[in-house]
Formats: sequence, structure tokens, C-alpha cells
Amino acid sequence: MIEVTISKAECAMVLTIQMNFSYGGMMKQLAGIGLILCLIGCQQMPLQPEAADTVIRSPTNQDLRLVRGYRSTDDDCQLTGENAFTNDFLDDAADLVSCPSGSDAEQSLIEMYNPRQMAKTGGYTVYSVPRR
Repeated sequence: MIEVTISKAECAMVLTIQMNFSYGGMMKQLAGIGLILCLIGCQQMPLQPEAADTVIRSPTNQDLRLVRGYRSTDDDCQLTGENAFTNDFLDDAADLVSCPSGSDAEQSLIEMYNPRQMAKTGGYTVYSVPRR
């Protein structure tokens, strides 16, 4: 008799093998099959709530047309293009830049350029940065 129990809550394996005959090779094969079944059960487990809570959520940018990083290609502060929301904020002598509100990138933009805050939307703060 072979009994395999997989506890999905803890991904623990209980494997009990009882046979009336002793074939060493067959026992190893059955133990291997039991281990594979346990691993498959663990792989198909849903994420625990603690793991799901650690997902980093990016701000939404539905009102903004984000073009590219402002100071570098990987800058979280983005050069922002024209659309119905930003039309009133555009200035020929300044760049429109949107940063995730409260981010380190936003703080460094403020320290570097002393921009004028124009609006907040969808987790972003929109700034007018004068061209120098």
C-alpha cells in the first residue's frame, strides 16, 4: 500500500510505503514517484497572502503621457507630453516632468531644479522645470 499526503498549507510531505515483498529497486522507484508528486503539488500552490502583499504597485498614469526618463533613461521622473490634462501646464521655457509622488526621484528633482508643482494625478506629481 502506498499513501502520499500533501499538505498545501505548509507544502509538507508525508510518504508511507508498506509492501508485503521487498524489491529494493521497486521501493526506490515508488519513493521517487512520491517525491515527484509532492513537488508537483507544491508547485501548483497559490501564493500565500503574505507574499501577495509584498507586490510593489506602480502609480497609474492614465491622465499623463509619459515620454521617457527625464534625467536618464531609467529615471522614475518622466518627461511628460501634451494631452488634454497637461495642456494648461505647458510652457515654452520649461519642461513638464511627472514623478511618482513621495519618491526619492521626486525629492532629488526638487533639490536639483526647484520646479513649480502643477498638479497631482494617479500617484504622480506634475512639475514645470525651467530650462536653463
